[in-house]
Amino acid sequence: MTNVEQSKDPFHSTDEIAWCPGCGNFAILESIKQALTELKKQPEEVLMVSGIGQAAKLPHYIRVNVFNGLHGRALPPAVAVKIVNPELTVIVHSGDGDTYGEGGNHFLHNIRRNVDIAHFVHDNQIYALTKGQASPTTALGQVTGIQTKGNLDQPLNPLMVALAAGASFVARGFTGHPEHLVNLMKEAIKHPGYALVDILQPCVSFNKVNTHSWYAERVYELPKECETSHMSQAIEKAEEWGEKIPIGIFYRVEKPTFSDRLSWMVDRPPLVDRVWEPRDAQRFMKELE
Repeated sequence: MTNVEQSKDPFHSTDEIAWCPGCGNFAILESIKQALTELKKQPEEVLMVSGIGQAAKLPHYIRVNVFNGLHGRALPPAVAVKIVNPELTVIVHSGDGDTYGEGGNHFLHNIRRNVDIAHFVHDNQIYALTKGQASPTTALGQVTGIQTKGNLDQPLNPLMVALAAGASFVARGFTGHPEHLVNLMKEAIKHPGYALVDILQPCVSFNKVNTHSWYAERVYELPKECETSHMSQAIEKAEEWGEKIPIGIFYRVEKPTFSDRLSWMVDRPPLVDRVWEPRDAQRFMKELE
C-alpha cells in the first residue's frame, strides 16, 4: 500500500477476508471504519477486542491494535485495558453466541460495572462458525442444521437483559441501514460508559430464515426525537419484535463509570503511565507476611 493510499484510509488492512460472500459482517467492517474516520480517530488510538467466531475475525481486517481472547471472554481483557489505559478507545466485536451464550456472565456483570467501552454484537441469530446450530437469539421452533426438529429454547432478548442489568447505553442497528449504523457506532464510542449495540446481520450460509430481505421488511428506525432517557419507553420498544423491529438508541443516560468509582485512580496518573521498579513489590509482599 502506498503512503497516499494509507493516508486516505488509515484503517485499511491487506489481510485476506475469510467471510462468506454476502455476509453482513462486511457491512459492519465498513461501518466501523467509517465511524472511526468520522470521529477522527487514528489506528494507534483504538483497541479492538474479540473472542472466537465469525464476528471475532473483524479486528483482523482493520488496522488498529487487536487482542483476541477466548470464546465468550472478550469483555474481561477489554475492561482491563480500559482501566489501565483510559485514553484508548476500546471496542469489543463479538457474536450473539460469543456474547449472550458463552459470554453471558461477563455481559451481565460488565454492564453493572459500566466500564467505558463500546460493545458491538454481530447478531445473526445463529452459530455460524460452527456451521449453524441455534444461538441464544434463534427463534423458538426455528429449524437449523443441528436442531432439525426446531429450536426448543425461548430466544433471549438482549436489549431487555441489558436494560434490566442497568446498561447506560442500549441500541440496535441493522447492516441494511449503513448510514444509521455508522451513527449508532459513533454515539456508542462517544458515550461515557458501557455501550451495547446489537447489530442485526444476515448469515447467508447457515440462517435461511433471518435473511437480508426478512430484516428489511420488518426493520424501522426510531424517530430522532424519541426520548432515550425513559426506561419504560425503552422497555416497550425493546419488547417489540415480529412484524415490526425497531432500530436506534433505545436508552441512554450518564452515570459514574467503573473508573470513576476507583478512589486510587482519581486525580492520579493512569496505570499505564506509572513507573514501577522491582523493589516496589517489596511493599506489597510485606503486607502479605
